Amino acid sequence: MSDFWKRVDEEIEYKGINRASLARKCNFSVTNIGQGIKSGSTPSADTAVKIASVLGVTVEYLVTGSNSPSNQNKAQESEQLRLYRKHSEIIKKCEQLSPEKEQLLANFIENFGF
Repeated sequence: MSDFWKRVDEEIEYKGINRASLARKCNFSVTNIGQGIKSGSTPSADTAVKIASVLGVTVEYLVTGSNSPSNQNKAQESEQLRLYRKHSEIIKKCEQLSPEKEQLLANFIENFGF
C-alpha cells in the first residue's frame, strides 16, 4: 500500500468512518479505492482533491505526509471529546426532550446569562 493510501486509512480511522463512507462522500465506488490501494498508485489530482476535501486535510499531506492541518483539528476534536465525556449524561437527557421542552431549556439557558 502506498504512503498516500496509508495516510488516507489513518484519516479514515481518525474520522471514525470507513472506506465505503469515504467513497460515497466523494461520489465514487468503493471499488475505486480498493483498486488504488491494490495498485499502490497515487490517484489522479481530481480524485486526491475530493478525498482530501472529505477528510479535511490537504492533498499535500496525503501525498507527502507534511503540512497537515489535521493536527489542529485533532486538538479541537480531542477537547470536544473531553467535554462530551464530561457532559454525556446531560447530553443524553437533552436528546430525549420534546421540542417544546428543548425550546424551554434553550430559553432558560439564554436568559441565564450565557
